[in-house]
Amino acid sequence: MNRNEQEKRPATINEVAALAKVSIKTVSRVLNSEPNVRPQTRDRVLSATKQLNYRPNLSARRLASNRSFVIGLLYDNPQSDYVTTIQEGCLEVCRKEGYHLLIHPCRRSSPEFLSDIMGLHSGATSDGFILTQPVSELESLTSTFIDRNIPFVRISQRESDISHCISVDDVLASSKMTEHLIELGHRRIGFIMGHPDHGSSHDRLLGYTKALDKHGIPRDEALIEQGLYSFESGYSCARRLLSPGPQPTAIFASNDHMAMGVLTAAHEKKILVPSQLSVCGFDDTPMARYAWPPLTTLRQPIKQVARLATEVLLSLIRKGEDTESDYQLHSELIKRSSSGPARPTL
Repeated sequence: MNRNEQEKRPATINEVAALAKVSIKTVSRVLNSEPNVRPQTRDRVLSATKQLNYRPNLSARRLASNRSFVIGLLYDNPQSDYVTTIQEGCLEVCRKEGYHLLIHPCRRSSPEFLSDIMGLHSGATSDGFILTQPVSELESLTSTFIDRNIPFVRISQRESDISHCISVDDVLASSKMTEHLIELGHRRIGFIMGHPDHGSSHDRLLGYTKALDKHGIPRDEALIEQGLYSFESGYSCARRLLSPGPQPTAIFASNDHMAMGVLTAAHEKKILVPSQLSVCGFDDTPMARYAWPPLTTLRQPIKQVARLATEVLLSLIRKGEDTESDYQLHSELIKRSSSGPARPTL
């Protein structure tokens, strides 16, 4: 074999072992991220794989370890920005750890919902699952996973004693946003809830209520509307909140999609933002920066949540356990031009 042919030929695990001066079994253990490998040895093996541009054969890895080296991401959520960011975070960890990500949309209302997901595991398609809201809050699914000893991690606001959960403190975040508006002098603050099936919707309402209570502002049910986390629902809720009669001086929508609906409704009614109405959202999606005016919102660490969920799941798959069961992260208040001082009351 001439030199050019050798350069084009994929490197073998034997060549990696020879260059790193370890056994083939040690190379396999490093590539499968198994424990009890000395850091110096692991570094030598990884350096050799990089130097040789070695790509492990997935079929061989599956046979050797009885794993598929695929994890599934399950979602039933129309928020494309949220799902896309979750995917990006999961993929970052999967690529680093030699795993593939199976992205699987679900319909909770489908009669085949459970059997469809079980098929992904029984067919050796996936070693475990990451569940996003609201799929993560379905007890029928999580209890089935537990009964069948299938590794999974939930991204959810509803913690559980029997499963691993990654959450964001939406109560604290929502309180921060409401207090921001109160500090600007607002007392009539409209609130648009998210989808009632999502735990985050209830947490964000609770945070709003807590901030009002803290400052002695009575909760006014006329200022609270039920949305669905969609632009259309935010628009409809805002139209009702801004109908003739006592109006809010600020509206806090439970996500940026609904906040964009609020801005549209305000513009149609010739209500100036923020001089006549402050508008705030939640999530800090790309649209928040490009809205007019740019949207005050809460930046969720969505990608960090996804990375952490993937790391915990891979730990469960490899070791069968993890040191902690629940992790809670925090959002950041992002102040932009859509919020300002309350207009003087007449």
